[in-house]
Amino acid sequence: MRTVRIETADHPGVRLLVLDDPDRRNAIGTVMKRELTAAVAALAADTQARVLVVTGAGSAFCAGAHLDEIFGGPPRPVSQTRRDLEDIYRSFLAVRELDLLTVAAVQGPAVGAGLNLAMCCDLRYAGPGARFGATFTRIGLHPGGGCTYFLVDALGPQRAMQILLDGAMLDAAEAHALGLVLDVVADPLAAALAAAGRYADLDPHLVRHVKQSVRIAGSAGLAASVQYEAWAQAASASDPAVLATLLSGRRR
Repeated sequence: MRTVRIETADHPGVRLLVLDDPDRRNAIGTVMKRELTAAVAALAADTQARVLVVTGAGSAFCAGAHLDEIFGGPPRPVSQTRRDLEDIYRSFLAVRELDLLTVAAVQGPAVGAGLNLAMCCDLRYAGPGARFGATFTRIGLHPGGGCTYFLVDALGPQRAMQILLDGAMLDAAEAHALGLVLDVVADPLAAALAAAGRYADLDPHLVRHVKQSVRIAGSAGLAASVQYEAWAQAASASDPAVLATLLSGRRR
């Protein structure tokens, strides 16, 4: 691959997905779209992978979609442009569909589709130079790629509305204050890899069930959460090692 690479981290079960087109600030164009799709499919099929860290090479995490490649050329019908946009969307939204726990290490700007890619991850660490941009309206463009959903989910409708209409660019401290990132650290990749190592040591089924449980809690309400938790807790308690730990703790 020319613009994306997968690495195996030092810690067992941890994989690193790197957007690797620094000359174009890791903007998602035709080639990266195709390679990112293939990389995520390979990670989904990797039976030894437990946690994925996503980052960008160079100074930017991801500068968004490559606008010249998407919107340049002869005029096209709105329906064709829509299909082209959805094709780009699928390449990064696939990260959100992974069963793996995903951790973003955002060392520089994450703008537009880059913001969406970061928000697709379950956990996010930012460096001092990170910036998070929902800048669509600055150029007269409606937000896309799930940006409205991600911001409303994270911040609520009112704050999301303000950020989207302002075309806001948030620095790392602002993103942390709003809860878009877990922490601002000098080396976000090191922090993300350290967290990934901790979670890779947990039972992978437990981690995946917790990830699903959090998703359900955020979208389906209390009854659905309780129903899923009852199944997942029963499943985890059926593990002999877990059961032995539970009973030994009760005896103490």
